[in-house]
Amino acid sequence: MITQRFPTSLSIKRYWQQIPDFSLSHILLRIPLALLFINQGVSKFPFDPAAGLGMGIPALVWWFVCYGEVAAGLGLLAGGATALPKLRDFAPVAVVGDLLTRFSGIVMCCITTGIIWTVLKPESLLTFIATDYLHFSLWTGGLYFALRGNWAVASMNKQTSAPN
Repeated sequence: MITQRFPTSLSIKRYWQQIPDFSLSHILLRIPLALLFINQGVSKFPFDPAAGLGMGIPALVWWFVCYGEVAAGLGLLAGGATALPKLRDFAPVAVVGDLLTRFSGIVMCCITTGIIWTVLKPESLLTFIATDYLHFSLWTGGLYFALRGNWAVASMNKQTSAPN
């Protein structure tokens, strides 16, 4: 009776194998995150050290924030372009794209962490997560790409190079 109501592990495995893999799903996260970072960076131009000093951020650090936001967003888009089907087959391009994606994610995390610590100064982590979804989302998005890189490309290359 129970076996009729619940699928066996074999049928569950077959179910997961039938779901198509959308290896470009990272684009759905990558583009809005990159555009948001580019927009935040461009909104700080022309570079004005006084704007950073008003928030307690030294001029040099503010320069890195302004240009880093734009560069990280562009790097995330460029890294994603290297994951497209024709480009990812060329190994050096795939590797550079993966590194660019990871580096852009690290830059996003660093900038967002700096803003959280120096400008927002939340009372606690839970308060921050509950009240500032924008910066939390930016930070977790950057962390995702820093850790993942162009994983879909790497896993596809692993599958195609595995001996049969």
